[in-house]
Amino acid sequence: MDHPRALAALIMFLLFSVGDFTAVPQLRRKSQVTGGLCAHLIQSAGFPCTEHQTKTKDGFLLGLQRVSSRSTIVRGEMGLPVLLIHGLFMAGDAWFMNSASQSLGFILADQGFDVWVGNVRGTHWSHGHVSLSVKNKEFWDWSWQELALYDLAEMIRYVNNITKAKIFVVGHSQGTIMSLAAFTNPDIVDMVKAAALLCPISYLDHITSDFVRRLVKIRLDEVILALGIHQLNFKSNMGTQIMDMMCDGHIHCDIWLSAITGKNCFFNDSRIDFYLEYEPNPSSSKNLHHLFQMIRKGSFAMYDYGMWKNLMRYNQPKPPVFDISQIPTSLPLWMGYGGNDALADVIDVQHTLKELKSKPDLLYIEEYGHIDFLLSTRAKTDVYDDMIRFFNSVQKVSSFK
Repeated sequence: MDHPRALAALIMFLLFSVGDFTAVPQLRRKSQVTGGLCAHLIQSAGFPCTEHQTKTKDGFLLGLQRVSSRSTIVRGEMGLPVLLIHGLFMAGDAWFMNSASQSLGFILADQGFDVWVGNVRGTHWSHGHVSLSVKNKEFWDWSWQELALYDLAEMIRYVNNITKAKIFVVGHSQGTIMSLAAFTNPDIVDMVKAAALLCPISYLDHITSDFVRRLVKIRLDEVILALGIHQLNFKSNMGTQIMDMMCDGHIHCDIWLSAITGKNCFFNDSRIDFYLEYEPNPSSSKNLHHLFQMIRKGSFAMYDYGMWKNLMRYNQPKPPVFDISQIPTSLPLWMGYGGNDALADVIDVQHTLKELKSKPDLLYIEEYGHIDFLLSTRAKTDVYDDMIRFFNSVQKVSSFK
């Protein structure tokens, strides 16, 4: 059931409670992008790209794109597959938002990697469900738990089956939550050669975003669910009006973004109109609730349904934890994190590192915020070159075994 006015009123209250976000000239952006991701962003930049689709165990139809180098010479010597997993309210287009020399998806392809772009359920570049409509509340009955154990698991299986090779996984933000949870499953991790995690998250109890903490404190997630709102879609008519208000006025959208994610020092705010043609993508209210549970409880665990429903689903009163100490030491890991990240806080990253039995390669950039790792104009030099060095070193070691 849709309650746009109730949701809008609630968000408006929150916005005007935390600051002055007066609206002025309206941003111009597309409310819906038509066609495939390949045709929209990738082929137009000169990169060969093909569309793929696979089905999860619970019937969701996921879209993937396969991208290769502009150079015929490099394409003839294509390297190992790399699967890119986006963050919350994003989709696979997030890896191609800047120029070919600045966007990780393009950079990896031109470096000779066999790039696969993942899109989780509910996002624009995925393709619905075998029987459910997006208007059905059951369509949105999932959290990052299902994204990890169903969506990511199926994408890894699909790429592994097509390429006949173990794959590199790259995740950003929610994509790292999915990855770390999935890697506790031996059947999934056996198909992965190595993983690079940008803004790694398995714990969220030390986030420093005052705005997000305010939403958690007033239990916005529970209010939304109580109102019968199952889909969070800022590209709906009401959602677009809210986005216009958030991103206009005497403050800029990048300042609003910084209030949520932390200060992004190298974010190109001149491209905000372009970014907003594609982002944000929909997610589920249940997913937001699960993330807020992580903040409140300080745990990395499955979705908490309450004691009685937990007993029925999990055969125990509390949800099972994802024990990241079970991630095998044989899986090489690389992690990049920043001092200005208000979501993947340094204390929480250190908690993750303490629980892992392996010792990941680490890249710490003091001035980087949450979005810098994805959209910084300097990310190639600051971040991606080191990530690619890591992948090449893993491949080099493997070739001698």
